[in-house]
Amino acid sequence: MRPPRARRLSAWTTRRWLRAGVAVSLAVLAVLGVTGAWVLERTATISDELVDVRSPALSTAFRLESALLNQETGIRGYGLTGTPEFLEPYQRGLTDQHTYTEQLGRLLDGDTRALNDLRTVQDALSRWQERIALPVAASPPGAPSPLATERAAEAKAAFDTVRQAVSGQQERLRAERARTRADLAANMGLRNWVFAAIAAVIALLAGLVFEGLRRGITRPLEQLGADARTVAGGDFGHPIASAGPADLRRLSSEIEFMRRRLVRELAFSEESRRRLDAQTADLQRSNAELEQFAYVASHDLQEPLRKVSSFTQLLQRRYGGQLDAKADQYIGIAVDGANRMQTLINDLLDFSRVGRVHHDPEKVDLDTVLERTLAALSVGIEEAGASITHDPLPSLVADPTQMGMLWQNLIGNAVKFRHPDRAPEIRITAAREGELWRFTVTDNGIGIAPEYADKVFVIFQRLHTKDAYPGSGIGLAMCKKIVEFHGGTIAVDPEYRDGTRIGFTLAAGPPPAPSPSSPSSPSTVVEATRATAEPAA
Repeated sequence: MRPPRARRLSAWTTRRWLRAGVAVSLAVLAVLGVTGAWVLERTATISDELVDVRSPALSTAFRLESALLNQETGIRGYGLTGTPEFLEPYQRGLTDQHTYTEQLGRLLDGDTRALNDLRTVQDALSRWQERIALPVAASPPGAPSPLATERAAEAKAAFDTVRQAVSGQQERLRAERARTRADLAANMGLRNWVFAAIAAVIALLAGLVFEGLRRGITRPLEQLGADARTVAGGDFGHPIASAGPADLRRLSSEIEFMRRRLVRELAFSEESRRRLDAQTADLQRSNAELEQFAYVASHDLQEPLRKVSSFTQLLQRRYGGQLDAKADQYIGIAVDGANRMQTLINDLLDFSRVGRVHHDPEKVDLDTVLERTLAALSVGIEEAGASITHDPLPSLVADPTQMGMLWQNLIGNAVKFRHPDRAPEIRITAAREGELWRFTVTDNGIGIAPEYADKVFVIFQRLHTKDAYPGSGIGLAMCKKIVEFHGGTIAVDPEYRDGTRIGFTLAAGPPPAPSPSSPSSPSTVVEATRATAEPAA
């Protein structure tokens, strides 16, 4: 079991680790920067002291000694000879003495010991000047000064005292300069060590940061990426390892959860696919059986149906009017039923062929197809007094027979379901929409209620009785099947209220190859068999 501190650290996120690392690095660099600044400032201070104080002070002390020696030489020469020229070095020495004394006072300001040495020199010099220099300089020129002879021993002793004081001052100044030089050298060594330590610490921090990023972020991310690539390559059973800071571990856990969910979904999808394959096989078998049934219903039943229709019509022609009214009514019902059954079987056969049996796709000029359709419907159009206008229609790669059936059903319905109080007006438009062409067929007929907008495309679904509007109820269902076979959709515009507007799209390219296992075919044939079975009953 990990200790509490380790557990707390393991809960740190990448952002927290980065913040902590940056804070520690900045703190260490701040300490090193302050230390380096202090060492630099200390080195500059000692260097300034050596250059501006110690060395100039020692040099000035030597110049002061030279000025004092000039005074002693001039006084001794003047006292022994009385020659005034010997007073010139003395006077110059006095001037230099005052100058150098003031300079030393400024340079040694704040240094009590050095100032005491300067006062000692000044005191010894004052005694020598009072006892020897000033009296001898006051003696008349031209002859040796008796005072110089009388006080020769005293003069020597007094100036020796001055020399000793000057020598002591110079020795202390020399020692102070040597000490300052030693301090400067020590501080320069310390400065070099400090900056070497700063460079080493910076290099160490850089190494630690690099290693921390590598271990805490880069390597876990590389491992996560490798695991993800392994899973993406198809090994869905490969687990996602969890490593690194808390947020990266959470990310790995979420990806691992996603992988497990994906494995479950794949297992479910595989089971569904197996079931779907089994259902597809059953569907193909059922489709083949239903197609065979449709063939039998539409071909084999036509011969007996034609016999029934022929004999009932024969009965009607031969015995019409010879029997009672009830018999004539029954014969009429039988003839009408046989004719409707014949029409229904033919329509059913055409409907079942859409998408399954068709001509090779070819370039179809829809304007030409529409003109042929209008010619075929010319009788009904003239009887209804219909007016038909259309936009220039495009040329598409399609089945020409099915395109004719499409226009025939749409225009035939527009004419058939006309309004009783006005002549039919039919408008056909065409517009390009990307890869599709959108067409609309608009009429001013009785219209379709919005609640029946989808129902009208279902096979054998009628909104009116066969007595009011004749037909088999297959027309719009066939239109829907043709349009969908050619890659489009068809629908009634529910917003149009002045009649009916049917819009549909067609792909500019060829329709897909027919599939015997198309899932729409069985349901279509099932509906067809129901419809054919009901009248037969």
